[in-house]
Formats: sequence, structure tokens, C-alpha cells
Amino acid sequence: MFRTSARVAAFASLSLGAAAVALPADDPRTWLERMGHAIATRNYQGTFVHEHGGQTDTLHIVHRVGDSGVAERIQAMDGSGREFVRRAGQLRTYFPDQRVVLVESTAQEGLLLTELLQLNTVAPQLYRLSEAPQARVSGRSAHVIDVEPQDELRYGYRVWIDEASAMPLKTQLRTPAGSVVEQLVFTELTLPAQIDDSALEPQVDARGWRWLRHDSAVRVAGPGAPAVSWQSEQLPAGFRMTARSTRLLPGARSAVTHLVFSDGLATVSVFVEQSEPGAAAPGRRGGTAHAAPSMTTLGPSVAFSTFVDGHKVIAIGEVPADTVRAIAGSLRAGEAAGGPRDGGHQ
Repeated sequence: MFRTSARVAAFASLSLGAAAVALPADDPRTWLERMGHAIATRNYQGTFVHEHGGQTDTLHIVHRVGDSGVAERIQAMDGSGREFVRRAGQLRTYFPDQRVVLVESTAQEGLLLTELLQLNTVAPQLYRLSEAPQARVSGRSAHVIDVEPQDELRYGYRVWIDEASAMPLKTQLRTPAGSVVEQLVFTELTLPAQIDDSALEPQVDARGWRWLRHDSAVRVAGPGAPAVSWQSEQLPAGFRMTARSTRLLPGARSAVTHLVFSDGLATVSVFVEQSEPGAAAPGRRGGTAHAAPSMTTLGPSVAFSTFVDGHKVIAIGEVPADTVRAIAGSLRAGEAAGGPRDGGHQ
């Protein structure tokens, strides 16, 4: 729910009148559409509590929507005091404890709440929508909408939507059994008509700090591209490959293939790189030695690392462990000429 990478793309806007058939005013999908429209079009600022992986953080956010796009500043109110400022396709992360500023290019529409824009478009065979009894959050009346997975392969959401403004007051990422993986609660939220530029400036004085630029990856094509095109077999139900690119990342010795798989809501990114000589450990597959697969939990995300056909494969996403393992295990190497082009899907 609170992201600092561009794994999930947001819709630019949502139209409440786009449906061919009008939905009842109290239909769960109607409330999700209203929420998506509010997130995409409203300015907002406030304080929220973010709980994930046994950790609790309190943060302040300023979010502005304008003709030049979305601008956003998020500041940690305790602990590190870090700040994230995203404007004009650039994300700056300020680390006061290290006196460092990290500068990255980003195409994201925002760092917070972006995946909620997709909830009203979920496939009914994969997710079930329902409304729970109304509740109050931070003194406001809220409609409680459940987006429940139909199987064990993906997480669901529970969202508390402000009855007056349609803004999400509280969100939970939940396992199929209903356990909370991640939670975000606004303890204070205002919706100003205008937000000054000064409110989007970092609150720390970074003069004299070290500035690090994470240069954009270079797209690889032609002779420099890998001779392997990765195909997927027996993907988990509902998932399909939605994007593919090959890039040379800063500091990498060889090109990295990035594959994206999605069911329309949950997204898994897979990174494939030619393994270096001597990197393999005992264990065989197809006559080649490979290191033992490993699973790592990174907050609400799960990362699975393995070797396939002489390549290191890392799959990461906010999904159950079995899902990232199955997607990584579905990959097969083929000739580059036979695969879809960058940005394609199958």
C-alpha cells in the first residue's frame, strides 16, 4: 500500500459514468469506483500509521494533483526522519541519519494508495466483492468493502471508505484466511482545494549532503540483447505476462530481463540474469549446477530466488509464497527470436 518502487502503475483517472449498466448506489463496486475517482483527482494531506512485518511507522503525507501531474511528499514522523518527495517524474529520498539524498527516475502516479485504483476492476472469478457493516474510523463514518480472493494464490483487501469524501481512511492487505499482512490508517486527513509548492519541499536542509543518482536502466536491443527469450508455462490461475523488457542496470555485468505477471490486481516482478561462473552450488537441473532456492520476506512482499537454465531468477511480489515460487518455476528459456517483444504479453 505504501510503495517506493514502480511495480504497480496507477490509472490516470476513473469515470463514474463509464459503466454500461448503472450500479446501485450501495453496490461495493460503486464505492470502489468513487474511491478511485477521489484518489485520482483530490488533493489531500494528513498523518497515517503504517503497520507491516511487525513494524509500525507514523508518517505525514502531502499529495497534490494538478495540470503538471501528481506531486507528493511523505515524511517519517519518528525514527529515521526520512522523506520521500516525488515530482515531475523524479523521486528524491532524503536520509537524515546518513546525510544522503537518493535521486531516481519514476513513472509512478504516487507512492501511496496507487494499487487501490484497481480494486473496482478485479475479475469476479478471482476476487469476490462484498460490503461489511459500516464502521467509524478517526471519527468518520465509513463503508467497509471486502475484496476477497477466490483461492489461496493471492491476497485480498479490506477498505474503509469515507462516506462523505470517498477517500480511503483505512486499508488492509489480507491473506486468504483473513490475517492482516499490512495495514494503513489515517489518524488525520484533510482535503484542501489548493496546496502551495512550499508544502511539497523537504523539511530537512540537505546542503552539504551527499547526492546519489540512480541512473535509469539502459534498454538493451540488437547485438547486446540476451540470446534467450523467456516463456512461461503453467502459470497460477488468472496470472499472465503483461510486460517484458531487457535492460542493463547500473553496475551490472550483464543485461537483466524484467518480466511482469499480473492477475489485474496482484503483480509479480521477475528478474532474470545470466549467472556468473562459480556462482552455482551443489544441486542439479538439466545437467547444470544451481544454488539452492531461497525465500525471503520483505515487509508485505515475498521474494523467491532460484536458478533456471543457467540463469539466476528472482521473483518478488505482494502475494503468497507459493505464488512467487510457482511463477519463477514456470519459466523456460527459448530462442530470443521466438518470444514477444518488449512490452508484450502472452
